[in-house]
Amino acid sequence: MPVFPLRWRKPLLAAALLTAALCAQAQQKVLRVTAIPDESPTELARKAAPLVKYLESRLGMKVEFTPVTDYAASVETLINRKVDLAWFGGFTFVQASARSGGKVIPLVQRAEDEKFRSVFITADPAVRSLADLKGKDVSFGAQSSTSGHLMPRSFLLQAGVDPDKDFRRVAYSGAHDATIAAVAGGKVQAGAVNISVWEKFVSEGKVDTAKVRVFYTTPPYYDYNWSVSSEMPDALRTAIAQAFLALDPSTPEGKEILGLQRATRFVPTKAENYQGIEAAAKSAGLL
Repeated sequence: MPVFPLRWRKPLLAAALLTAALCAQAQQKVLRVTAIPDESPTELARKAAPLVKYLESRLGMKVEFTPVTDYAASVETLINRKVDLAWFGGFTFVQASARSGGKVIPLVQRAEDEKFRSVFITADPAVRSLADLKGKDVSFGAQSSTSGHLMPRSFLLQAGVDPDKDFRRVAYSGAHDATIAAVAGGKVQAGAVNISVWEKFVSEGKVDTAKVRVFYTTPPYYDYNWSVSSEMPDALRTAIAQAFLALDPSTPEGKEILGLQRATRFVPTKAENYQGIEAAAKSAGLL
């Protein structure tokens, strides 16, 4: 067996590790992707289609989008390696990290997710502040939603309003679009939703703002990200991150994908960014 000079050994070792990672990537024939169901299944599929096609071209492998029934399922499917890449909210990332013993890694987030916000909406003229929600029927989104439940609940508690004690009824719609529909339809007097979904509904004329209005906008917080298992080969993990970071709104492909993802661009992220969400979840008794 040849003995290499010491000065060659580190470069050779690095080359060997890279080759092993690329081989592992080649052996994985399909990249399985999922997302928390924070909108309707048809909308999630519409958003996923061009992204799947783009990732296939960048990674040189087949990519499949696998929908899940609820937020908990998105966490379990990544932890159990039934999917490889997951679109999480901040809270679902924190849950996945805790459930996996820290073996879930956030790769990228939208630039908008560095200062994300939620809005409280109502069609009731008497509701003007969070305090006015006392004695009312109020809807959150899914129980594990960051922007549709956890952070709105956290800011309510900070304002001295306890949903479980002060609301007449707490409802969970399951998704942001369903919350908007519940408020517009008079099923509840108010609801908490993701500001991005709200702005999309307004811009597309899907909600009558003469009847339904925002009466409170939360302070900013970190939210959504694309996460993978720490067991994914480094080369594939890096390639996925670079694919998202390379999306350019000046190209037709980039413009379409970023538009559907409601993003100006993607930026790197790290687990430490979600410590505030973890603290809010523990404070609210949800973690």
